[in-house]
Amino acid sequence: MAIKYLKKAIKTPSTDDHKTRKAVQEILNDLEKRREEAIKEISKKFDKYEGEVVVSKEKIEEASKKVNQKTKDDIQFAHERIKKFAEHQLKHLNNDFEVELSEGLFAGQRLIPIDTAGCYIPGGRYAHISSAIMAITPAKVAGVRTIITASPPKDENGANAGIIYAANLCGADVIMNLGGIAAIGSLAYGCFGNPAVDFLVGAGNQYVAEAKRILFGKVGIDLFAGPTEIAIIADKIADKEIVAADIVGQAEHGYNSPGWVFTTDKSLAEYIMKRVPELIQELPEGPRSSAEPAWKDYGEVILCDTNEEMAKISDQYASEHLEVHADKLDWWLKRLRNYGSLFLGEETTVAYGDKCSGPNHILPTKGAGRYTGGLYVGKFIKCLTFQRMSKESNKIVGATAARLARAEGMEAHARTGDIRLKKYGHS
Repeated sequence: MAIKYLKKAIKTPSTDDHKTRKAVQEILNDLEKRREEAIKEISKKFDKYEGEVVVSKEKIEEASKKVNQKTKDDIQFAHERIKKFAEHQLKHLNNDFEVELSEGLFAGQRLIPIDTAGCYIPGGRYAHISSAIMAITPAKVAGVRTIITASPPKDENGANAGIIYAANLCGADVIMNLGGIAAIGSLAYGCFGNPAVDFLVGAGNQYVAEAKRILFGKVGIDLFAGPTEIAIIADKIADKEIVAADIVGQAEHGYNSPGWVFTTDKSLAEYIMKRVPELIQELPEGPRSSAEPAWKDYGEVILCDTNEEMAKISDQYASEHLEVHADKLDWWLKRLRNYGSLFLGEETTVAYGDKCSGPNHILPTKGAGRYTGGLYVGKFIKCLTFQRMSKESNKIVGATAARLARAEGMEAHARTGDIRLKKYGHS
């Protein structure tokens, strides 16, 4: 089998990583030392904001009044589907159990929600109202005790009113007017009277992603996130215009958002390469300024010989979002293994998943779909194990553990078995 790159990307999703690492580390070090003082300084510097950090109940009510009823209805629509999907996920997780592994040896597991989650909601170039629903809802369904959310102030009044409304509706206990590294630092270090969070979730720019990466270990994180990605598998039955539109739809996220097309149809490939730049030129200035360099520097069109070849290269890329515009959708569902979220058929699209259809849109990027899925209710739940055993069971388990410990050269371990065997009359 052979593949042919009709358009090859100039850059990769990791191209700019090294530029941000040092700067983010220095800022986090300062935030950890000076905490609220440093956070307010950085918020003033980067967001031009000096207002209240923790959003008061009065401000939440004010924000709610600013959101028109149709948007409220749409937020409710999205929340209901995302909540219902999360509830079904929770229902199908393994339950608590205890099992007798051998006579007198009992072991089990308990599924326990984390105590405190921090949810970052991006709100810079775009007001990501849907991200508030995606981050907070599964945490609430999982049973997280305290949910603290942060979103960058859009002006002197604080975060976007729609984001505040959605965060409150979905069950956030605390909402903060903080963006970027300042927000991540505040959540991780426990500032402004809030506890330090146990787990950080949410998408963001490269600075947010790097801050989360650096803090991993001090806190848990949902995943190592990079620029959003889309890949489309398309054969001869695909609607060429829809494929082109869907590539452009994701390219507007940012200048470094990759879009990849895997196809067995050369005419489709040629159409995409011609049509995508045309569609980008038809966009308003803001989205166009993002989509144009994204396609130029990160876009790829790859011509394959067979469906199996398309599936193989798709699994190698492990894209964040993967659309399939091809025949025999069930075959693709069973065959494909690596992706963040899968969209089968032209009737659905990444934008539906981004906004309201149900499955979460906080997903693995940069090939991480090879080893993890996206944010879901189970990410907020710890699977903890326990064991207990009778004195009689030590006769076998204790003696076996002691022998294995000595085989490994760990005498002190072995003696913890010896002392019990002696006490229980099994020596």
